[in-house]
Amino acid sequence: MKVDHSQPLEYSTEQNRLNILGFWVFLGAEIMLFGTLFTSYFTLVDRTGDGPTGAEIFEIFPVLMETFLLLTSSFVIGLGIHAMRLGKKKAMLTFFVITLLLGLGFLGFEIDEFMVYYHEGATLQTSAFTSMLFTTLGTHGAHVTLGFFWGLFIIIQVAKRGITPATANKSFIFSLYWHFLDVVWIFIFTFIYLEGMTRV
Repeated sequence: MKVDHSQPLEYSTEQNRLNILGFWVFLGAEIMLFGTLFTSYFTLVDRTGDGPTGAEIFEIFPVLMETFLLLTSSFVIGLGIHAMRLGKKKAMLTFFVITLLLGLGFLGFEIDEFMVYYHEGATLQTSAFTSMLFTTLGTHGAHVTLGFFWGLFIIIQVAKRGITPATANKSFIFSLYWHFLDVVWIFIFTFIYLEGMTRV
């Protein structure tokens, strides 16, 4: 395996570069998935039937906390990748652990939020609006859950094997995934929550 020392470690082999390119293609498919969910949501947002509207169930505090936790995690994982490039294994692992803990905090708030919606009469079966709301938020939450376990496996690999071209490549690809989830959340925060809170 030929290593190009002029490149960052995650790009230092031909296989690594192909892996990253392939993951960008995968993210393109993910964009299509969430694009379809957003389109469906916007089409059905006013079809509330006898159920509650977004303005009636959305609360600003949990949404702001979720946003703070997820965006902070994106910043922290950036620090983790920077530490990785400097060869600082302990700092990298620390930042990755903090990232996953912030992700867990986000999931905790989201689960609590779903329970509140349920008690207020908003379920998958209540209306077209609530069905697409839960589907969109749930799909994103499932991606965060997958990301948590993925990140955990990467932490274990780096702890055992150290920072190598292979583990650096996996870690960098994971960071791209995590940043993507944060970008999706910005759209959710803006166009589902904020817009929903002001919708009459």
